[in-house]
Amino acid sequence: MAEQWKLDGQYLEACNCKVACPCIFLSTPTEGDCTAVVGWHIDKGNLGAVDLAGLNVAMAVYSPGAMHVTKWRAALYLDAKASESQKNALVQIFSGQAGGHPARLGSFIGEVLGVASVAIDYEVNGKHRSLKVGDVASAEIEAVGGAGDGEVTVSNHPLCIAPGYPAVVAKSTSMRYQDHGYQWALSDRNGLYSPFSYQG
Repeated sequence: MAEQWKLDGQYLEACNCKVACPCIFLSTPTEGDCTAVVGWHIDKGNLGAVDLAGLNVAMAVYSPGAMHVTKWRAALYLDAKASESQKNALVQIFSGQAGGHPARLGSFIGEVLGVASVAIDYEVNGKHRSLKVGDVASAEIEAVGGAGDGEVTVSNHPLCIAPGYPAVVAKSTSMRYQDHGYQWALSDRNGLYSPFSYQG
């Protein structure tokens, strides 16, 4: 019997679509393809007896067309401060092997470019979120101002990475990625962030 697991924390993404990303509504990306850097900070969680609190995970995704139709190429990055048992647990969860929502996300991936262990920093500062993945990737996003200076949110969209939580619409200050033959550098493009809760 598979070990039970649960993770709670904070999620962000930055991609090359104009704000707001049409991919989340199963429409064609604004640039024809989609390049994205995604990050998770685990506030609390475990897989069986393995405690995963305080760790970070990141992923780079390339989709050559509409994300719900074309298979993604993805690279997974694990927090360098994780022990071997923690890394194994994170791979099981974020590869989809342990079931739950990551397994649904994994069904979109056609090619895994690699899995690497790097220093990952995830910071939350009000309406600003930032992610740094070693020398490979970085993303900084800021919430788009809504009416009355409130947040602009999207709830229950079909391509949801954090089901059950409204996603805050943001814009990137910067997004950079350089690995596996890809090189992306952009700003003033789409971002999203929200809490997340996964279990399996």
